[in-house]
Amino acid sequence: MLDGVLVIKKEKDYTSHDVVAKLRGILHMKKIGHTGTLDPQAEGVLPVVLGKATRLVDLLTEKEKTYEALLHLGIVTDTQDMTGKTMKESPVDVTEDEVRSVIKSFLGEQQQIPPMYSAIKVDGRKLYELAREGKTVERKARTVFFHSIEIKEICLPLVRFSVTCSKGTYIRTLCNDIGNRLGCGGCMEDLLRTRSGNFTLEESLTLDQVSEKMSEGTIEGSVISIEEVLKDYPRICCDRYGDRLLLNGNGLPPTVIKEQHRKGWIRMCNSEGIFVGIYQWNSGRNIYQPVKMFL
Repeated sequence: MLDGVLVIKKEKDYTSHDVVAKLRGILHMKKIGHTGTLDPQAEGVLPVVLGKATRLVDLLTEKEKTYEALLHLGIVTDTQDMTGKTMKESPVDVTEDEVRSVIKSFLGEQQQIPPMYSAIKVDGRKLYELAREGKTVERKARTVFFHSIEIKEICLPLVRFSVTCSKGTYIRTLCNDIGNRLGCGGCMEDLLRTRSGNFTLEESLTLDQVSEKMSEGTIEGSVISIEEVLKDYPRICCDRYGDRLLLNGNGLPPTVIKEQHRKGWIRMCNSEGIFVGIYQWNSGRNIYQPVKMFL
């Protein structure tokens, strides 16, 4: 049984669920999940959690992401990318300076309306199911945040840029919105996720590479341990009197803790230094309480 994170480089024409299904067959284990959906035509970093690390899904999904996108100005589609039906084509009578200015205006907090072709549910149904039936429903705008946007290349009508953003951001919607502000429309032609949280494209593996490492018996070397994933949190240990409490997932009084750290989450280890779970100080109860256990 493998416990940890495997950073996958998702290839085109695979859904994120396809990746999980294939990994279950390659790794011969069922307890696998992914931490942030990528569209079938998108490529790049898809952190996959294995075994006990599936308890990290909500935490890792929250992390910011970095993408490299290719925007095609002058074309509007129903999916907001080039896989959809073309709804409108317009001449691209804008300058490079105008493109740069508009893209820069998206920095910071923005309100984004999710696309109809998305997995968000409205009244119990996924939006893309309704879209395939030719229906359009009202969607509530969501607050997203663009930390940085860097233009890589402009060769009108194409614009390649890199963007770092908050979770839940649709880059094809960003492309659509940029086109709207420029007055010519636009859609996403290509998308590559280069970073998800601390996980990068450089350390990612294709499914074929995972299969090869599995056959060679070297796959464990590519699995990032749970404690390594949580390395940004302070690490403290209990003494041997606290081991039994820790083993049962109970709270720990400060008297059994060797080093004190009372702000935010911490990595709690037993008296032998073995990582057991995430704990947090509860000042009201004067105790360290478990947040997530990985026994």
